[in-house]
Amino acid sequence: MSSGNDALVRVEGVEKVFHRGTETIHVLAGINLEVGKGDFLALMGPSGSGKTTLLNLLGGLDRPTSGAVWVGGERIDQLPDRPLAAWRARHIGFVFQLYNLLPVLTAERNVELPLLLTHLSKRDRKAHVATALSVVGLSPRAKHYPGQLSGGEQQRVGIARAIVTDPTLLLCDEPTGDLDRKSGDEILDLLQALNRQHGKTIILVTHDPHASARATHTLYLNKGQLSTEMPK
Repeated sequence: MSSGNDALVRVEGVEKVFHRGTETIHVLAGINLEVGKGDFLALMGPSGSGKTTLLNLLGGLDRPTSGAVWVGGERIDQLPDRPLAAWRARHIGFVFQLYNLLPVLTAERNVELPLLLTHLSKRDRKAHVATALSVVGLSPRAKHYPGQLSGGEQQRVGIARAIVTDPTLLLCDEPTGDLDRKSGDEILDLLQALNRQHGKTIILVTHDPHASARATHTLYLNKGQLSTEMPK
């Protein structure tokens, strides 16, 4: 874990409250967190503990009720919507449990989607896509549609899409949750390689101790609080 000014991710006193009718739900209660550049952090905790909520705050998909979120020196919780969307497109790569691929597009076209928000030329976009697919070992499947790919291959496409912009931070929400053990291990191998060989900073939300063991360290979220100890 990082500390001080060298933290890539810094969360201070973050609370998140949801309102459901007359009910007030306190999901995060004064979270403090620092993640250094090049770290691989696993976030574990029971369902409903706020893991995905915290991930969404770090990725600029949601805003805290109170507190502050810095990523790469930028305080993102105070950014207006349009600058925040532009920041997110440049700095955050998301990997989802259910891949979120468009079935009518080939693997390479799915990977290209985040680049359409940039000013890159078609030629440069093609080069970036080829590099990302090569990194995840799917160059031979570039012209295939999601329906022609296995679950593990679809998740590799999802990871290629997440890294094609060379993001500052990779956020993974249960990326092996829909895969068998063999395919899941291959995805974890890939994430570990992205961290160790390419220096990617990764935050992984998982229920699986087998997955969290691949991270350099693990934190546990329970009842809105972060801890280094597994809740009893």
